[in-house]
Amino acid sequence: MRLLAQSCRRLHFREPLGLRFYATPAPDGPAVTATNRAAATLKRFWNTVDVESHNQGLVVTLDGRPLKTPSNNVLVIPPHRPILASLIASEWDNLDKVIKSHALPMTSIASRAVDGLNDHATRSEVVKNLLNYLQTDTICFHESHPPALVDLQKIHWDPILHWARETYSVEIKTFETILRPSQPAASLQTFERELSNFDTWELAALERAVYSTKSFLVAFALLKQRLSVEEAAQASEVEVRSQIQRWGEVEDSHDVDYQDIRRLLGSVACVLLREG
Repeated sequence: MRLLAQSCRRLHFREPLGLRFYATPAPDGPAVTATNRAAATLKRFWNTVDVESHNQGLVVTLDGRPLKTPSNNVLVIPPHRPILASLIASEWDNLDKVIKSHALPMTSIASRAVDGLNDHATRSEVVKNLLNYLQTDTICFHESHPPALVDLQKIHWDPILHWARETYSVEIKTFETILRPSQPAASLQTFERELSNFDTWELAALERAVYSTKSFLVAFALLKQRLSVEEAAQASEVEVRSQIQRWGEVEDSHDVDYQDIRRLLGSVACVLLREG
């Protein structure tokens, strides 16, 4: 849904900006503040965007006020991820007159890393959920027809499966039916150990990639730099590409999805950039 552009109005803040874009004050809740007024109107209120040093790293500021996450934490970017801080600043600087949450993919991943993934219980639950995707991973379900789909599976899926099996010495089953699929417990344990070495930023990026591609293995290969953003996007589109070849493209649907998956996976790749 597209929002109509509205005139920009600068608001003067006494507290850092929160990212609760769709949260509006309850009728009997606290007094309206500049922060939740902006959340309700979705209007751009700032003139300048900067990256500043913080005692724990880097922060993005709007008119000198640091960004905050939905849980009211200052959005601190690790010092070895200065490119990410610059890209998040660019996201906010490029917003025109209306706050659009879909235009802030890197801010979203960063907020997830800061808010939830430092908590052991939350991290364990996220890892469990991501490994569940491996049980029903898209690229593990192969069709024997039509020929165009079979060819696309061989081109985009088979190399990922081969890489994962050879690199991590695991068995990964493929299926021709959706009835009660199950991967070996030893394979799941191997990938669980791999995820234990991910920092919060990598895990947040992996979560975004898995949910975007509907594939643990495609996302994992992207995180491990086995796939480029374009290759990961193509692997996630195999079934759709086959349908398009057979029936044609649906305007304002397939073309939008084509760009959206690349935007989401591109944000994942950017979050992974680091120095040192």
